[in-house]
Amino acid sequence: MDVTLFLQQLVNGLTLGSLFALIAVGYTVVYGIIQLINFAHGEIFMVGAFGALSTWIVIGRAQITAWWMLPLMILGAMGVAVLTALVMERLAYRPLRNAPRLAPLITAIGISVFLQEVVRLFYGLIPGFPDAKAPVPFPAVQGVSGGALDLGGVVLQRAAIFTLVALVVSWTFLYFFVNRTRIGRAMQATSQDPDTARLMGIDVDRIIMVAFALGAALAALAGIAHGLQYTNIDFRMGFLAGLKAFTAAVLGGIGNINGAVVGGLLLGLVEVMATAYIPGTFGGSAWKDVWAFALLILVLVFRPQGLLGAKVVDRA
Repeated sequence: MDVTLFLQQLVNGLTLGSLFALIAVGYTVVYGIIQLINFAHGEIFMVGAFGALSTWIVIGRAQITAWWMLPLMILGAMGVAVLTALVMERLAYRPLRNAPRLAPLITAIGISVFLQEVVRLFYGLIPGFPDAKAPVPFPAVQGVSGGALDLGGVVLQRAAIFTLVALVVSWTFLYFFVNRTRIGRAMQATSQDPDTARLMGIDVDRIIMVAFALGAALAALAGIAHGLQYTNIDFRMGFLAGLKAFTAAVLGGIGNINGAVVGGLLLGLVEVMATAYIPGTFGGSAWKDVWAFALLILVLVFRPQGLLGAKVVDRA
């Protein structure tokens, strides 16, 4: 076995998996609170990426390499993504909270298509903004974009470092937020029994909004990471990424934040390693999406609770 090739694919898999994990945490946080599979979450990832691009355009295109633009782009992306998620929760999901589970699921799919079409049709109509009907170049950032690092034959992209660091920081923040803060403990109580939590004085609607906001902020961060890695963004980018992130959440254990991270990393590794090492008809990049969903089928058949176990109370 070529050790250098294996290490290179390992780095590539962890980078891709970190992207999946950042999006998957949003799925699992929302599902853990209200047991809703928010299939529009992939579009929040897409909207966050366009929010970062919009921030860069508004502040000044001339600063394409300024490192200080990155924090501003992150704030802009998170602001747009969180606002979109909160409006979506208030107008579309809250009225259906007590409806049969199929109703919010269908609504989520409708919102997904709606957000794609809004960006495709109207983003380019804003003065100074590019037409989003085709892939749009994403700005480079000094220190994050640019030349890759060569570590003994293993190439490490600077944008990959950003993605990995973003996952570690977000994962650490979520751990302390959920386990060490008053709002985090209220989220845990709401996930166990929202009616009892309400009787104990917890504002359940506010907690649900916090869950949507947290998931949207992480999805926006993933959108920036995607743009920096692949140098362009697209109005359709959230569909497949969202499905794979949902697969990662199920793989790790739906409702389990640690499971979402582990599932995302594992899914990225499986996709990259299968592409590199499976020869013949079933090998190559053309089959990379097949292996991700084949893994989902295997998990659902043999371990439906996920690798780390689902942390969801059956309220039926």
